[in-house]
Amino acid sequence: MKKIALGLALTFLSVPAIAQTTVESCNRTVTFDTPPKAAVSNDVNLTEMMLVLGLRDRMVGYTGISGWKTLDAEMREGVAELPELASKYPSKEVLIGADADFFFAGWNYGMKVGGEVTPETLEPFGIKVYELTESCIHIGDKPKASLQDLYNDLLNLGKIFGVEDTAHDLVAAYKLELDRIAATVPAGEEPLRVFVYDSGEDKPFTAGRYAMPTALIEAAGGVNVMDDFEKSWATVDWETVVEKDPDMVVIVNYGEVTADQKRDFMKHNPALANIAAVKNDRFVVLDYVEATPGPRNLKAIGKLTEAFWGE
Repeated sequence: MKKIALGLALTFLSVPAIAQTTVESCNRTVTFDTPPKAAVSNDVNLTEMMLVLGLRDRMVGYTGISGWKTLDAEMREGVAELPELASKYPSKEVLIGADADFFFAGWNYGMKVGGEVTPETLEPFGIKVYELTESCIHIGDKPKASLQDLYNDLLNLGKIFGVEDTAHDLVAAYKLELDRIAATVPAGEEPLRVFVYDSGEDKPFTAGRYAMPTALIEAAGGVNVMDDFEKSWATVDWETVVEKDPDMVVIVNYGEVTADQKRDFMKHNPALANIAAVKNDRFVVLDYVEATPGPRNLKAIGKLTEAFWGE
């Protein structure tokens, strides 16, 4: 009996320990014993991050897209085999009912501070949460928005799902593309002053210091006129926009109000008539999925660079 017990003990000791993976998610350290097998992502940009890393077969669905946005042909193909579990923010019951073991979301990207769905409320049900880096400003301090926010999320997802080589190769390719675009920005020019118009007529909803468009604009040789606005995505008043007098307006295209309608509103509003961008008809459109952190950010920088400095 002693020999059998000793043999069993040695057998267990010889089994290699499962390597844990630890990542930083906003102000939390999250540990994964094994890669998730039943992931859910919220919003179109976060879902695209999962897809570009080749993780569709690790997903049981996505949330938060059709309630606000439409999918282009590329995105429809990417999620063709996946169900949309909730058209807007998911409830806790939706995620539990899908037998999810992982939720990729952010603050105001599927979760609200003090809301029903948070890392703390999902933890008892075995659902780990990784938070979008850009959104961390809603629960604490972080540096201003940069492309490092995107790189950080891709590399962390790579670690979580065991596809680190894919993530590193992708980030390296993005950095090379960024260098290529940067070489087309005229040297010695004053940065173009840019305002981001997301939505709203009474008051505009815009991108502040901590929102991704700030980083995209800077990479294209501009400066967000709301860089001193200590917010991510938030509302300001039109008087502030007039005072800032941007040279260019970036319109974020999504939802029921089209980009053309937003542009027409600004061009036909007498209170905005003296803004340089309005007088000179200088507008450029970014789709929502280009303006928020995700794989299409590099395309967005190229589009902005051409609009800022092209013929």
